[in-house]
Amino acid sequence: MTVAMVMAPATRTRPEATMADGSLSLADWRRRVADLYADVRRAGGGPDAWAAWRTGRDALLAGHPDTPVPATLHEGFTGMHFFDYDPSWCLTGRLESSDAATLAGPEGSFASLGTVVALGGESEIRLTLLWLEGYGGGLFLPFRDGTCGDETYGGGRYLIDQVKGADLGALPDGQLVLDFNFAYHPSCAHDAKWACPLAPPGNTIAQAVRAGEMLPGGR
Repeated sequence: MTVAMVMAPATRTRPEATMADGSLSLADWRRRVADLYADVRRAGGGPDAWAAWRTGRDALLAGHPDTPVPATLHEGFTGMHFFDYDPSWCLTGRLESSDAATLAGPEGSFASLGTVVALGGESEIRLTLLWLEGYGGGLFLPFRDGTCGDETYGGGRYLIDQVKGADLGALPDGQLVLDFNFAYHPSCAHDAKWACPLAPPGNTIAQAVRAGEMLPGGR
């Protein structure tokens, strides 16, 4: 199977990431994000856990040194816009094996683990589950859908990114939790200075997923 990884256009990556203090700041960002998702898993998901996650995420976006929100927008930042919580988009997905493929981009190489299959409404959803190749690795599940370019970023959103701590967990039978109410935008949706790996062309959901994070206000 051939899968192409798309990279968001960027003028530059964040320079502080190469500095000692910036690296510690990024480590702190990842730790705090991981804590938010750990709380969601402990709570078993649901609207209350989602609301707490949103509050914690907005606090990071508003004030953390590694926020992707441009400094010029910090003063007026009041939080991200979201679709209303929709339990019908809290799905689970089973992993089907497929031919291996390796994707390369400026942010690292990804290997295809197979296809995650879930039922959304009356339609079957099939998305390629990726694994970041490198020390430690991590699952990565980006996607596009019918809201892209209008209500959400044209490059798509993320559902799982274990490297950054975004992981909703799995059920005892091994199925992945795919709660699209927790879908969020890559950093490049906030500021073009970031370079972000985006969804492969095949990771597109034909229907509009009106759950999760919407475009930043006024952009």
